[in-house]
Amino acid sequence: MQHTPMTTAAEVTARMIAMANDGQREVLMKFFKTAPGQYGEGDEFLGIRVPQTRRVVAEAADMPLKETEELIYSPWHEIRLCGFLILTEHMRRLTLRRALNDTESMEKRENLVKYYLSHARQANNWDLVDLSAGKIVGMWLTTPSIATEQEKTEVMDHLAESTCMWEQRIAMVSTIEPTRQGDFRYVLRYAEKLKKHPHDLMHKAVGWMLREMGKRDMNMLRAFLSQNYADMSRTSLRYAIERMEEDERRQWLTMQP
Repeated sequence: MQHTPMTTAAEVTARMIAMANDGQREVLMKFFKTAPGQYGEGDEFLGIRVPQTRRVVAEAADMPLKETEELIYSPWHEIRLCGFLILTEHMRRLTLRRALNDTESMEKRENLVKYYLSHARQANNWDLVDLSAGKIVGMWLTTPSIATEQEKTEVMDHLAESTCMWEQRIAMVSTIEPTRQGDFRYVLRYAEKLKKHPHDLMHKAVGWMLREMGKRDMNMLRAFLSQNYADMSRTSLRYAIERMEEDERRQWLTMQP
């Protein structure tokens, strides 16, 4: 069925509320830990799967930023995700080859990153971070920019040193794009900064990003682990070494600090 493109938050909200699935809603609320005392406490779900949300995004990709803000502040998890995914589509267009070195596109990338980070605390669950941070902040780290490398690092440091775990996770997960391009400065810096974080969600993020580095340079991963494994959580270590051979994984897991 062909739908008319949507350009307002009200249109997207109405569409997504109409897609609600009560059975799936219960499953998602358990999966994303929304019970009292859990990290997603109080979050509300419609029961919409990510592929369904992406189809809505495809119809609303031209939505202006002013309208996406209303989505990002929705009480519904999936609608917030839709808003963040629209921002990732904006960034994708601004990083196409023809736009990479265009001054106007650089300015728009800077503004988009500032906009995203100004609302970052609305990405208040791991999926909202993981589906947006790398495609927005990560792409900004890897493309020609008005910001200097030092300024980019200062932005990332501010996130990593935040009192908000979701901003810290944005810092860690954003390293995925530089890492995939063989630039390990960010992943090494923020894995070291966040290795002692108290929350399991950050342990997983640190280990995941280290594993991504290991896919490209296993010796670099081994060097990091040699220096840091004693201070890392077991979760981070297990995630980081998943691509190693079984014998080597066992060695890392049985080493004593």
